[in-house]
This record gives sequence, C-alpha cells and structure tokens, in this order.
Amino acid sequence: MLDDLRNTAEASFIEEESALEAQRFLTPKEKRVLGMTAAQRFILAFLLLILVVVLGTLFLLVSGKMILP
Repeated sequence: MLDDLRNTAEASFIEEESALEAQRFLTPKEKRVLGMTAAQRFILAFLLLILVVVLGTLFLLVSGKMILP
C-alpha cells in the first residue's frame, strides 16, 4: 500500500513538473530591445527628437540662415 502511495506521489510530482515546464514555454516572454521596456524606448526616442530639433535650430542661428525677430 505504501509503495503504491509513493509511486502515485512521484508520478503526480513529475506530471506537475512537466506541466510547469510546458507552461513556461507557452507563456509569452516580455519583448525588450536593448533591455528597455516600450515606455523607456519611447522616452529615449522623444528626447532624441528634442535634441535634434534644438541642435538644428542652434545650427541655423549660428550659420545665419535663421534670424530671431
């Protein structure tokens, strides 16, 4: 009787373990580019846009192509 109990306990443990492994493969993993989340990438892209706009404006002012009123 105890041998059968041990076998059933081991079998259910192995089944649970294989079910957990299968679940790990089925769950979608987070998509991270360069280790950043989507919000972090958006903020980085926005800051890069602001930097390009400011530097472009400064270049136009220094080169005399744009004059402040």
